Amino acid sequence: MQCRRNMGEDPDTPNLKLPIMDSLSGLESFVRAADLSSFAQAGRLLGISASAVGKHVARLEQQLGVRLFNRTTRQVRLTQEGALFHERCRRILDDLDDARAMMQQAVAQPRGRLRVSLPTIGYRFLLPVLPEFRARYPEIDLDLDFNDRMVDVIAEGVDVAIRSGELDDSQLVARRLGPFRFVLVAAPSYLAAQGMPRTPAALAGHLCLRYRFVDSARVEEWDLPGLPERLQVALVCNNMESMLGAAVAGMGIAYMPDFLARDALARGELQRLLEPQLQRTGQFSAVWASSRRLSPKVRVFVDFVAERLFQEKG
Repeated sequence: MQCRRNMGEDPDTPNLKLPIMDSLSGLESFVRAADLSSFAQAGRLLGISASAVGKHVARLEQQLGVRLFNRTTRQVRLTQEGALFHERCRRILDDLDDARAMMQQAVAQPRGRLRVSLPTIGYRFLLPVLPEFRARYPEIDLDLDFNDRMVDVIAEGVDVAIRSGELDDSQLVARRLGPFRFVLVAAPSYLAAQGMPRTPAALAGHLCLRYRFVDSARVEEWDLPGLPERLQVALVCNNMESMLGAAVAGMGIAYMPDFLARDALARGELQRLLEPQLQRTGQFSAVWASSRRLSPKVRVFVDFVAERLFQEKG
């Protein structure tokens, strides 16, 4: 006997009339694996193993009676049915997140885990003010990811990211935290051996330490009028802390944010160069998903960092 479909039922849509699951772990595993195209990355995000994610997805596929992913040894990709189901599941999890946020707003004290993404050098400006934040909001558990790659705030489940530069993603909302300046620095030992450059043009005769962006592999430009077209490069690295260490060790002249060089300058390990010619400023912002309700823990964190970061001048 052939089964009859209900009138208007889409034959390409998976059957969503499932038994109520004991938990939402299967749906969350599926959505995160689909977002990241990886069971392993989804497992790291959820704090479980890749095999556990795979078991959750397999159980879900068995309940649905359809294959959600095409799997290879290198990656997983959604099937047509999986893409349809992912869209619905994403909305379900978003609605649940909104419901949780509404319940949090009903209580006086913000609480829960707060996932924050920052550049590697972010610890220099954030960690000094964190004890005050913890004292104000002891029920917020901070989960900090210091990483120079451009994280996907939505797909990776990040609550707030602190980024420099301009915001170009319409799915994100930004709040400016404050500006910083760029400085040109070198160790006294280097300057004693190689001399002090008095003009930007004089940098042609000096060794330079350059920063390469992790995502684009582009080398950061030095914003000085009269800068030579070609500079002698002693070192290129994709980590500013390494560049700072190389500058302190006397390997050459480096261009970096003022907050990164501040401690070494105060200790006399570095000296500022060509200050009048350095006019470039940078900007950090706190960003979060525009589709999400601003939960109390996110709101108080953003308000706090906007109040406390980048208030020093010069």
